[in-house]
Amino acid sequence: MKIHTRTPDEIARVRAQWKAERPDLDTLPMETIGRILRIQFLAGARIRRHLQRYGIDAGGFDVLATLRRSGSPHRMTPTSLYQELVLTSGAMTNRIDVLEQAGLVQRHPDPADRRGTLIELTKQGMALVDRAMKEHMEGEAAMAAHLTKQEQRELAGLLQKLLTGMEGDHESA
Repeated sequence: MKIHTRTPDEIARVRAQWKAERPDLDTLPMETIGRILRIQFLAGARIRRHLQRYGIDAGGFDVLATLRRSGSPHRMTPTSLYQELVLTSGAMTNRIDVLEQAGLVQRHPDPADRRGTLIELTKQGMALVDRAMKEHMEGEAAMAAHLTKQEQRELAGLLQKLLTGMEGDHESA
């Protein structure tokens, strides 16, 4: 039987420093938000390294994955894409340009709007995102493997509660 001992992490060290310097501050929120941000940093670095093998960055991967999961015919308007990915229209245009130059997406006229454009995954884009997504999920599973499946479900539920609350705050602001 493996016994898990709790070792202080970087956030615990930072909290201890604040406690010594400013004992009047309640740094308990750092236990959650600080760790989420630190995990984001560490996971992001791993994900970027993984995607480099496919010649894409995280932003390009997000566009390809969004088109892929949208279902057949795997095409969306640029507006739908930037709203889905919470980007500006300019940022989306840049991402689409890079992906189009790489042969991973194509622009088509929108038959429903003669001034509009549809962005569609190419066969090459579909093959790349399918390979990258499989490895991406394996990488996320490896990162989450520090927790049992039950712990992963419990944490996911708590994070969902935190996220929906924060999204609600954002919408009402």
